[in-house]
Amino acid sequence: MNQGILALVSSIGCTSAGSLQSLADAMHIPHLFIQRSTAGTPRSGCGLTRSNRNDDYTLSVRPPVYLNDVILRVVTEYAWQKFIIFYDSEYDIRGIQEFLDKVSQQGMDVALQKVENNINKMITTLFDTMRIEELNRYRDTLRRAILVMNPATAKSFITEVVETNLVAFDCHWIIINEEINDVDVQELVRRSIGRLTIIRQTFPVPQNISQRCFRGNHRISSTLCDPKDPFAQNMEISNLYIYDTVLLLANAFHKKLEDRKWHSMASLSCIRKNSKPWQGGRSMLETIKKGGVSGLTGELEFGENGGNPNVHFEILGTNYGEELGRGVRKLGCWNPVTGLNGSLTDKKLENNMRGVVLRVVTVLEEPFVMVSENVLGKPKKYQGFSIDVLDALSNYLGFNYEIYVAPDHKYGSPQEDGTWNGLVGELVFKRADIGISALTITPDRENVVDFTTRYMDYSVGVLLRRAEKTVDMFACLAPFDLSLWACIAGTVLLVGLLVYLLNWLNPPRLQMGSMTSTTLYNSMWFVYGSFVQQGGEVPYTTLATRMMMGAWWLFALIVISSYTANLAAFLTITRIESSIQSLQDLSKQTDIPYGTVLDSAVYEHVRMKGMNPFERDSMYSQMWRMINRSNGSENNVLESQAGIQKVKYGNYAFVWDAAVLEYVAINDPDCSFYTIGNTVADRGYGIALQHGSPYRDVFSQRILELQQNGDMDILKHKWWPKNGQCDLYSSVDTKQKGGALDIKSFAGVFCILAAGIVLSCFIAMLETWWNKRKGSRVPSKEASSLQNETTTSERRNAWPLRPCLKLGTSTWRSQASSHGLHQSSQLAGPLDDP
Repeated sequence: MNQGILALVSSIGCTSAGSLQSLADAMHIPHLFIQRSTAGTPRSGCGLTRSNRNDDYTLSVRPPVYLNDVILRVVTEYAWQKFIIFYDSEYDIRGIQEFLDKVSQQGMDVALQKVENNINKMITTLFDTMRIEELNRYRDTLRRAILVMNPATAKSFITEVVETNLVAFDCHWIIINEEINDVDVQELVRRSIGRLTIIRQTFPVPQNISQRCFRGNHRISSTLCDPKDPFAQNMEISNLYIYDTVLLLANAFHKKLEDRKWHSMASLSCIRKNSKPWQGGRSMLETIKKGGVSGLTGELEFGENGGNPNVHFEILGTNYGEELGRGVRKLGCWNPVTGLNGSLTDKKLENNMRGVVLRVVTVLEEPFVMVSENVLGKPKKYQGFSIDVLDALSNYLGFNYEIYVAPDHKYGSPQEDGTWNGLVGELVFKRADIGISALTITPDRENVVDFTTRYMDYSVGVLLRRAEKTVDMFACLAPFDLSLWACIAGTVLLVGLLVYLLNWLNPPRLQMGSMTSTTLYNSMWFVYGSFVQQGGEVPYTTLATRMMMGAWWLFALIVISSYTANLAAFLTITRIESSIQSLQDLSKQTDIPYGTVLDSAVYEHVRMKGMNPFERDSMYSQMWRMINRSNGSENNVLESQAGIQKVKYGNYAFVWDAAVLEYVAINDPDCSFYTIGNTVADRGYGIALQHGSPYRDVFSQRILELQQNGDMDILKHKWWPKNGQCDLYSSVDTKQKGGALDIKSFAGVFCILAAGIVLSCFIAMLETWWNKRKGSRVPSKEASSLQNETTTSERRNAWPLRPCLKLGTSTWRSQASSHGLHQSSQLAGPLDDP
């Protein structure tokens, strides 16, 4: 300094720069300040005090900090509304205060978090202190993030959050730093997942290639001249500005020599007390400001305010993807004059997913996912409706997948500690990429995982066992109730008794030779014969008897006709029907217990519906009381197959997914099930993905295409055919076509006939025994009576053959009626003589 000072060139921090500024202004020495960032951390504005007076001798070689303007433009282009900003301990957060003020005015939700030096300890603390709900919300915040830190810290931070599954494949992070070189960019891309956008300062290359190594009258180093040289690529931006600043001073000194306006240089000494300002300082400062140079950092020149206005930022980016070594392409550039040049539209995941292998977790549930083959030593093969949907997506998008069953064979529910088990838990802990089965979309699940659009509607159904058709041997008696049969039998006895009494009160006039008598036995037999339309021989010559029998015949006609009609219907149509035909019927009855799978989506659905205090449904309230007996352990099962077996072999109704129950009912070999359910589908089956997965949108779009072109209906009919072997909704096994009546329908009739035959044989044996016993006691009386009857009959038959009969018929009939039958036989005695 004692020999002379042409200018001061400093590359220091803001605090030291302020001291040099004061010295330069006091001694009129040009001061070219090159702000250096700490450890490669993005710069914050120094805020050096500047005045419009002529005693301001400090020039800012590096352009002002434009990070606020660049970040705001990029975030606006991406249409972010919620994101988080991470910054390291070396960065002064006040450098982006202007950006924070502007985004808050626009209504954006921005969070700030400082990244400590020990990143591993910081991540571990997050998992230890946050509950599962808070951690899931934190993961959602990490989907959009801005990193304002040096490249080394950024690489360590990205590595930790990726390995601990804090970010998913649809995350999009922006890294902004002027000092990032190509090597750092490739390393950041290799360690990250999702999409990455990098903003860094760039220097435009002159169009004239011959001028790359010449700056005025000076040749640039051959090493710095080659842009592909590793040394040139790894140089810090501050050093590039130092090199160009030296070139600028050399040109200014050369110009002073050519103009012959050189003054002695400034001399500074700490010993001298009478040091005076440099007289040529102002002239040298003006020469530097007017000179300018085209160096390694582009055009280095100064404006009226003493700052370098030439700055350019380039925006690099990658597409979504989890494969390593993704290509980085230039998305656009930015400068303070023209602003953004290029498009930063946030592209979605492309349809081409070839080469991507997804890990799929599932739960076995017919007919959605089933094991088709299980050959020893070979991997399992799966089939089902959900597998067909997954194969359709795989064939269209080109990805491959590996599938495995959830370790606990459950769909997933929140535990007491806040974690999830089952299929959903595999996705939450990032052990699987996709979850597919008979998985319904619920609000609780959607808080921790993402779902595609529904590929099938969902409704709650009930599986019941069909009423068994019992063999009724006395089906012939079914048309009439037992009380009606008793009334008919009593009526037969009553009418028979009335006929006997009417004939006894007014005896009928019997014809000559009539063998019928009006005893009580004959009256009963006559009434019964007329009831079964077989007639009778009891006379009813009196008007009272005829009126009685007329009313009886009309009664018998109506009863027999009604019986015949009802018997035909009962023998051809089964009338056994279950009283449960809807969920309302199921909830109102208590004879058949019912339940579902414990802690399943159906269980939670019934619980929420039945216990909602604002909109309580009486049907679901009654169902919940039945399902929740003994805290759910009495009527519920642990898996769906256990519920189906419980219905088949016991008195039980199983509440479960209607689609699953319909498949079971269709394919049951005995057709022993039928189903009931809701016609309104309030939810649906979907494919679950990790929270923030980039595959959600493209999967949903493809599912909508399958539904629109009818392919989804074809897949459904494969597993739920319209014309199945079993009727889903009939509570009994009815015949589709009419058939001949079998022996079971008439077994009762044959039994009645057999009983009548056995009874008649028994009575015949009793009559034979009785007649023999009676004959042994009074044989003479019976023999004489039989002889008299035989003689009388012979004489009566012989009367019409007498040609010499002189007695008139009327005289004979009057004598016979007045003297009795015995006198007539005596009177006929002499007539038999020749």
